[in-house]
Amino acid sequence: MELAKDTITVIGASWCPDCRRAKEFLSEHRVAYDWVDLEQHPEATELVERINGGSRSIPTIVFPDGTHLIEPGNDELAEKLGINRSAKSLAYDVVIIGGGPTGLTAAIYAARENQSVLIIEKSAVGGQAGITERLDNYPGFPDGVAGHDLADRMRRQAERYGVEILQAVGVSDVTAEGDWVTVTTTTGDAYQARAVLVATGSMYRRTGAEGESDLIGAGVHFCATCDGPFYRGAKEVLVIGGGNSGLEEGLFLTQFADHVTVVEYSEKLAGSRLLQDKVLAHPKMTVVTNTKVVSFKSNSTGQLESVELEDRVTGERREHEASGAFVFIGLDPNTKFLDGALDLDERGFIVSDEQFRTNVPGVFVAGDVRRGSTKQLASAVGEGAAASIQIRYHLDKVASS
Repeated sequence: MELAKDTITVIGASWCPDCRRAKEFLSEHRVAYDWVDLEQHPEATELVERINGGSRSIPTIVFPDGTHLIEPGNDELAEKLGINRSAKSLAYDVVIIGGGPTGLTAAIYAARENQSVLIIEKSAVGGQAGITERLDNYPGFPDGVAGHDLADRMRRQAERYGVEILQAVGVSDVTAEGDWVTVTTTTGDAYQARAVLVATGSMYRRTGAEGESDLIGAGVHFCATCDGPFYRGAKEVLVIGGGNSGLEEGLFLTQFADHVTVVEYSEKLAGSRLLQDKVLAHPKMTVVTNTKVVSFKSNSTGQLESVELEDRVTGERREHEASGAFVFIGLDPNTKFLDGALDLDERGFIVSDEQFRTNVPGVFVAGDVRRGSTKQLASAVGEGAAASIQIRYHLDKVASS
């Protein structure tokens, strides 16, 4: 089997969790690659065996220079791709955990105040915005803007002001002592700062169904406000989740799609009675309950074509044709690494006051990970700027004490 010579090739299988992780890592870092599924291309098995000395270990990742990695961890991939994982200094005025729009905005504001700034991002700069196919509701872009383009613009602007950025580096601990806060990374490094901003955002919960990860941005979405207009005139769109968010976004999508079907796992909708009444009475909407999403299937162009559904009572499965599927089954804040270091609410979001201060002196929070945030790009950027101003006041106070 001939492989492309000018790009990375990932050989694996859809059922392989390490393959999905490697593909997700490359996608998060916006690294182009060819995907070869052994189930669809069994002839590639011979190549895998030849590379691995007879073994069928996957993923097998082949690089343009002829080298390869077998079942690599994220750290090995980061090293191979030349992603810097150690900062130049051990002490900064501000350390920002999270390189999404909130963290980047805060970094730009802080660096313009001549503060030394380090961003630590466990994935790739840009956060959720960076992996969104297109943003049509962000001010200043009348024709819309690709998520990766906006993220790259923000990153370049931050770097122009001297902001240092670490990618593919997680944080394992945040501790405060006196006027200093120590941020320990998963690579074993420890960085001290006068102020720390937690801007790790939140992740949309996924169904975990087969094919979902491969079709994110190509028919599978998590924001109707962002991506709903792409489905103007579409015959059928699915909304997965019957809570308030799912019902509200389903109603919103009727402005664009000819028909919207709401799929709920439980036997009853969880949204408010008012929303349920609106949805059930809407001529362009249908609700199915007690239904599980089994898989997402693509067409020949790699776009969503249908969703396989299973009746949880009878076990019967059926193909539901849809050009778009919007998943609204909740948000999980990226706060597991804190492990009791900060006050969290019952859902895991970080509690703060009106000045974005947490319960730990010198530690601030902004963006989607903060309790009460609106989970929209424009407000995330605004919170980054506002939090940076509060951090400046804090640094002035520390310097004068």
